[in-house]
This record gives sequence, structure tokens and C-alpha cells, in this order.
Amino acid sequence: MNIDFRFVPQHYASRSHEKMKEVLMDPDGAGPAIHYYMIRGGKQQKNITVWEPGTVSGEYIKTYGHYHVGDLDETYWILYGEGIALLQKLAVDDKGQMIDDAVEEFRAVFVKAGDSVYMPSGYGHLVVNIGSTYFVTADDSPVSFEDKKDEASMPGHADYEPVKRMRGFAYYVVESGGKPALKKNPKYKEIKKENFGGLPVIG
Repeated sequence: MNIDFRFVPQHYASRSHEKMKEVLMDPDGAGPAIHYYMIRGGKQQKNITVWEPGTVSGEYIKTYGHYHVGDLDETYWILYGEGIALLQKLAVDDKGQMIDDAVEEFRAVFVKAGDSVYMPSGYGHLVVNIGSTYFVTADDSPVSFEDKKDEASMPGHADYEPVKRMRGFAYYVVESGGKPALKKNPKYKEIKKENFGGLPVIG
């Protein structure tokens, strides 16, 4: 067995509450110091992510969300807990550039331990913990340890800026009557196609 140990210190990353304020429905809400933890292994070893349970001003703990750069897809395998995956594809202008506030398609997908969810090329995605325990996934996203600028933003092919500019995805996953529901992000101007996966939409 020939393993390269040089990058082991770079495997661990976490996403702090301070950073997550950029994409929360209520950036002033109280939340855990760390929202989720990542062990990066890349396509071969896989990447493991662990979410804290709970909410921030009613919004369930989630990943930051990002779009892939280039022709890249990804699969998530749910190892423990239950959650909701949000996928959205932005409209593009006549130069092929994504339009931040115009969504071609939005999807919400319930997931639980034993499930997998496929993130197609061109779709942004984030995953939400709706359970009362940790939520744990494995994914096959590649990691470039050679280009490590922000440990929580690895892999380097991910574009977080459109999500930051829009303060999250087109909908937030919120607790309503003890159950998950969707609440529209008012910064988005157009959503052409929507599949809420059976989730109610609240005002």
C-alpha cells in the first residue's frame, strides 16, 4: 500500500457560523460555532461531511452551497440521518454566463440513510440537515490539495460567489410546525421550473 501522507493535515475543514452568515436567511440569528465538518479525501477515498442538527432563526443547518466549474457531476451517499438536497440550475445570458437571480430549474429532494443523490453537471447544490441528530454523507467530488486557498472551500472547482451574492439558494429550508418547509428567497427574480418534492411553501 503506497499512500501519500503529505496532504493529511489538509484533509480536515470546517464551516463556521461567521462564514455561514453570508448565506443564511437571518444572518443575525444564533447558531452553532461550527455548522458542519469535512474530511476531504477526493474521488478515491471520498469526502465525508457531518452536519450539526438544529436551526438558525428557524432555518435548518445546511452547507454553504456552490456551483461546479466546468463539466463536473457528483454523487452524495447518505450515511446517517435525514436531510433535503437542493439543486438549482441558473439561467445563462447570450455569452453563456450564469445569471445570479434567474433560475432555470429548482429541485428539493428528501434523503435519508441508505439513499444517494446525483448532482448533475451545471447544477448548484446544497444539503440540509432536517433531523435531530448529526447528518452524515460521503461524496465523490475531486479535491486539489495543490491549490489550497480556503480550506473550507475545497475542492477548487467549486464556485461559491453566486450563492454568496444571492444570500443562498432560491428557497430556504425552514421549520414550520415541527416539519420542513420551503421559504422563498426574495433576492431571486425568476424561477422557471420548480419541483418542491412534496414540501410545502410558506410565506
